Amino acid sequence: MRANKELVLALVAVLAITGMYGGFLSIRGIPAASGFLGHSLGVLGFVLMLMTETLYSLRKRAVRRPWGTMRSWLQFHIFTGIVGPYLVFLHAAWSFQGLAGALTLMTGVVVISGFLGRYIYTAVPRTAEGVMVEAQALQTELAKARADFQRLTETGERASAPAAGVRQAQRRLRELESQLSAMRWARRLLATWHTVHIPLGMVLFVTAFVHAGAALYFATLLR
Repeated sequence: MRANKELVLALVAVLAITGMYGGFLSIRGIPAASGFLGHSLGVLGFVLMLMTETLYSLRKRAVRRPWGTMRSWLQFHIFTGIVGPYLVFLHAAWSFQGLAGALTLMTGVVVISGFLGRYIYTAVPRTAEGVMVEAQALQTELAKARADFQRLTETGERASAPAAGVRQAQRRLRELESQLSAMRWARRLLATWHTVHIPLGMVLFVTAFVHAGAALYFATLLR
């Protein structure tokens, strides 16, 4: 549960928003994107998405004065990255036409990309340095056990216990080597994902700013 806390909180928020939206829907029908509720949903969703894009990136670059753990900021990034786009979907009234429709579709693509990234992220061990140290320690221990085993067999002494230790160390070493190989693969995949997800996010926000500017122009300047 704690590992997926941000997903649980996002689900609770989405259900609560859906309940309130459904209540409004049953009384007045689907709110127009240009109405007060529609605008409120759009503004709040855009603010959350802006926080999603900027705050986590700023935290990653705050090396000298870190505010909070990276894990906590990632959880916040995922939470706002789910709730914000959902509000945008409600703001668009599930319409997929014109610039607003393109923005809605782009939002969905970025959210799906984010879910894929989260899955890849969890495949990367969080204690990569610790694993490497353990592997090196096992290699040293294995070399020592092999030397002891060879010495015992050469002198004709009983060597069943050292042999069992060598086999156990060999098994553990193979496990660690497999884990390190998987870690390297996941890191390469994560780097590839970044080259797709980040440009998609930038395109999304450029489109969102254009949409917001156009909405303000038509709502105020042309009155």
